[in-house]
Amino acid sequence: MATDKTKVWKMHDKLYIGLAGLATDQATFFEKLKFRMAMYNLREERDIKPSSFGKLVSTLLYEKRFGPYFIEPCIAGLDEDNNPYLFASDFIGAPLVPDMDTNGFVLAGTATEQLFGMCESMWRPNLEPEELFETCSQCMLAGMDRDCLSGWGATIHIICPDKVITRTLKGRMD
Repeated sequence: MATDKTKVWKMHDKLYIGLAGLATDQATFFEKLKFRMAMYNLREERDIKPSSFGKLVSTLLYEKRFGPYFIEPCIAGLDEDNNPYLFASDFIGAPLVPDMDTNGFVLAGTATEQLFGMCESMWRPNLEPEELFETCSQCMLAGMDRDCLSGWGATIHIICPDKVITRTLKGRMD
């Protein structure tokens, strides 16, 4: 069994999706997303907007509501004005789009309950990339320390208008 499975994928330069949940459903759902993205790019001849991508993900999940994929998606991206866009949903596609001024984060996975408290206490609006990385790192490590089912580490992607900063955290290995 591997402990370094990728759960976050790049959809285009300013859009990423993370899928928490059953590995086989992650792979199946991601393949469907790649197909839909290719069809969108052929038809529209442009990259999909993060908000449209969130609706696409929600629709794909809702289509399978009677035999759902056991995944929880989290989407992060920048829109055409380089404003942040976040989206999360449950396994049947019910969307959660936070108000970026008061609650600029979304969570999914096994340590969600542990992470909510940390994120609520540490997040604040208009963080610079390095501050955001440090905040995410501290929240992830503190949340994973309190959850026995997670904790091997995390990969953090900070999406900036001109680049994406990717760093790997090492968590406890027990």
